[in-house]
Amino acid sequence: MPLVAAAAAIAPAALAEVLAHPALRRLCAGASCPSPLAAPAAAPQAAPVAAPAWSRAELSGRLCELGPGREPAVLTAAMALVRDAQRAGEPAVWISLGNDLFYPPDAAAGGVDLAALPVVRARDLAAAGRAADLLLRSGAFGLVVVDLLAAGERAVLPVPLQSRLVQLARRHDAAVLCLRRAGPEAPSLGSLVSLRAAATRRRVGDGRYLCRVDVRKDKRRGPGWSWQGVWRGADGLC
Repeated sequence: MPLVAAAAAIAPAALAEVLAHPALRRLCAGASCPSPLAAPAAAPQAAPVAAPAWSRAELSGRLCELGPGREPAVLTAAMALVRDAQRAGEPAVWISLGNDLFYPPDAAAGGVDLAALPVVRARDLAAAGRAADLLLRSGAFGLVVVDLLAAGERAVLPVPLQSRLVQLARRHDAAVLCLRRAGPEAPSLGSLVSLRAAATRRRVGDGRYLCRVDVRKDKRRGPGWSWQGVWRGADGLC
């Protein structure tokens, strides 16, 4: 499985290993990513240029937060963003806590190129925050996903760290997306979050689900807009 593991302390050697990932060398050389292993049942509708969309470009330069709706679809929405970044030639990296990780076959079935997605395993929230800081400082990534789902509903990042992530995201035109288990009624990560959204799903056919992202807070455009797309459900999902 083409995943890259980093030490809990995120030492410079571990960061160097991530930055030396073959996927990044290929992208930096200007080569296109390999074709995805599978495609979703129907690609999300492309929004007009002037309209907001759930895309890396829309979230670039910002600290964003994604939580669950009534029927959670957080990982699906996050992977849609990873796929969008990869198709735009922007390297993405995924930071997870401990052994908690998305299911790679499902990600591949949704169009994500696993060979171009380095994964950093952090021991705890503090290590995850340090990893995000270091990876953003490298300037090598257009999308940094910080998966805090394993930390529970009360997972937070210190305000000084959030401030650094915001500054680095702006400096390197990168999108930082934090995944949380807390729903829209729960307190946000903090006032420095530029965009907060909730992802939910609804069955629309045999093995097909409508994934919807509702934006509850958006400092750039204002809240109230949404994005949706139809995806195949994972095996065994009723």
